[in-house]
Amino acid sequence: MLDKLKQIWKAQDVRKSILYVAALLVVYRLAAHVPVPGVNVTELKTYLEGNQVLGLLSMFSGGALQNFSVIMLGVGPYITASIIIQLLAMIVPKIEALSKEGEYGQQKLNQYTRLLTVPLALIQAYSYIRLLSSQTQGRLLGDMTSMELVTTLILITAGTMFLMWLGELITEKHVGNGVSLIIFAGIVSGLPTTIRNTFIAFDNSQVLNLVIFVVIALVTIAAVVLITEGQRNIPVSYARHMVGSRSVGGVNTHLPLRVNQAGVIPIIFAVSVVLVPPMIAQFFLKSSVPWMANFSQWIIDTFQGRTFHNIVYFLLVVIFTYFYTSVIFKPQQIAENLQKQGGFIPGIRPGRPTSDYLNMVMNRVVLVGAIFLGLIAILPNIIPSVTNMATIAFGGTSLLIVVSVAIETVKQIDAQLVMRDYEGF
Repeated sequence: MLDKLKQIWKAQDVRKSILYVAALLVVYRLAAHVPVPGVNVTELKTYLEGNQVLGLLSMFSGGALQNFSVIMLGVGPYITASIIIQLLAMIVPKIEALSKEGEYGQQKLNQYTRLLTVPLALIQAYSYIRLLSSQTQGRLLGDMTSMELVTTLILITAGTMFLMWLGELITEKHVGNGVSLIIFAGIVSGLPTTIRNTFIAFDNSQVLNLVIFVVIALVTIAAVVLITEGQRNIPVSYARHMVGSRSVGGVNTHLPLRVNQAGVIPIIFAVSVVLVPPMIAQFFLKSSVPWMANFSQWIIDTFQGRTFHNIVYFLLVVIFTYFYTSVIFKPQQIAENLQKQGGFIPGIRPGRPTSDYLNMVMNRVVLVGAIFLGLIAILPNIIPSVTNMATIAFGGTSLLIVVSVAIETVKQIDAQLVMRDYEGF
């Protein structure tokens, strides 16, 4: 470890890149504490403590939502826009063609993503303002005029675009994905506060609970690393053929199928589905129609039930894992590319049989990843009942993001160091 750090410090350009990224992350954390004018921050913190939906979003924003900061939305709208563009690439022929045009196509898709981020940020900001105003009976924002509302929406949207720009600047330095590192910084920023609160409320009777928590945390981290790095290697052989007077091919390699192809996207989808119904129901609790008010209360009570919430949440994560994997993994296209390049899987005929084989193997591999993601998603609801420690929040989703981003960042830094050690550079 020390040798690696020394190697990084001696590589001047790598050192400058890391320091540059660290400086941008500091700017991000400073922006998270710049509130929108006219907001009752104390009232907001009180409300968020009892709201699971916005409390989760506040965690991903690094507390920016809790402060009603100008960057309160974080990079959420940008991530949503990216997902929408990816899904459209499977439906709209023009966008699908762009995705296959290399660097030019990727630049155009990035431009579409940026443009789509603006209206999504405006809609999300307006929804938050209206929701928070209605739930706090105007104590949060007071009576806003139309001009003040427009100004607030512009500030919040500009904050999201600012974070998107910071993410792109970070990505250009090749020491990690910019958007991922911003989310990483937001999650990790709450760790010191959690540790402080734990020590303040700690007593000798909680020693065993603390030990149990540490053991569960270490096992979970090891499992996250194992699943994140896990893959099934499908053997692939390339037939030898003549090109002019040279013989090429005859290579044996493998096709890696990752256990967790979808990352944390299924969890994000599942959170939206399982937590949005009670949020919408809150708007109809005071309806003048009795059956609508009773139905809204029933929805809220049902979704707040721990057992029902965990079962539905788990099943949705599994379903969305399969759905998203089917979107990004195309066995038929892979089979066609292998056939065009003279490659084949030993024992499997080229073409349709290869596609069916890859689809079968991928479904089995994804099952492990889907169950793991489902368990990670409901882990925060299980741990408190096991450890009986209210001051420690163990978020499986946040842990998955932190570990994945850390592994990706380390790999990119190692790649730069290897390139500099390579003979001829």
